[in-house]
Amino acid sequence: METLRIAAFSDGERGGNPAGVIIETSLPAEAEMQRIAAQVGFSETAFATPAENGWRVRYFSPESEVPFCGHATIALGAALALREGDGTFALKLNDAEISVNGRRDGVVISAALQSPPTFSTAADPDMIAKALALFGYVADDLDPRIPPALANGGACHLVLALAARERLAAMSYDLDAGREFMNQAGLVTVCLVHAETSRKFQVRNPFASGGVYEDPATGAAAAAFGGYLRDLKWPHDGAIDIVQGEDMGVPSRLHVEIPATPGSSIRVSGTARLM
Repeated sequence: METLRIAAFSDGERGGNPAGVIIETSLPAEAEMQRIAAQVGFSETAFATPAENGWRVRYFSPESEVPFCGHATIALGAALALREGDGTFALKLNDAEISVNGRRDGVVISAALQSPPTFSTAADPDMIAKALALFGYVADDLDPRIPPALANGGACHLVLALAARERLAAMSYDLDAGREFMNQAGLVTVCLVHAETSRKFQVRNPFASGGVYEDPATGAAAAAFGGYLRDLKWPHDGAIDIVQGEDMGVPSRLHVEIPATPGSSIRVSGTARLM
């Protein structure tokens, strides 16, 4: 069983979030996929098999299955482009049907996913208080223009916007406490953001629910955040750029296209590199 290792949302020949990609004629048993994902050790591994009119896909972190993973979908799109040629590939997930487009232009591989539908809601005050305590933040650290929210674009994320870039850079927390908080709250990640401009955001994504301290690029959270900005009527002018991973020394770049229709799919794109 061959495991491709691909860094998604790379910044040229560096950075990006590593994902495992395994394409087989049939999916292994669930316990076997979980074992393989733990052995690969990346924040997610995508397992794909041909299905009617597309591909059946499941995603596993080292500790659990997740319903949707953006960077592993980008990695899968790159792998399918290398295997099948340029094209748009229909993907059937556990709870949604999406697509990914993969292209190769010389040595550059790019991919763009269409997320599941998005929705958002205000975060519960108790959840906000617990999140602030986890990261050592206080209410005055928050940017009042982007209130705390639960955002979903195939998986649930808590969005906390910080007014100062320095507070984002200072992010730290206890992994075990973070795992307990995220699992109890039903969160895949906490999406910590700082608005550098109305269309450019610095982002960090603790992923303790999957046993990962921080993701250097998180396509699912980017889609959910884009949907939340649309619900918020933020002046995004149809697209935003996300810079992630810089505080980890793993620079990553995500482009997020936000159509006007409420709840509709978000397009998240970037480049990928073979590892």
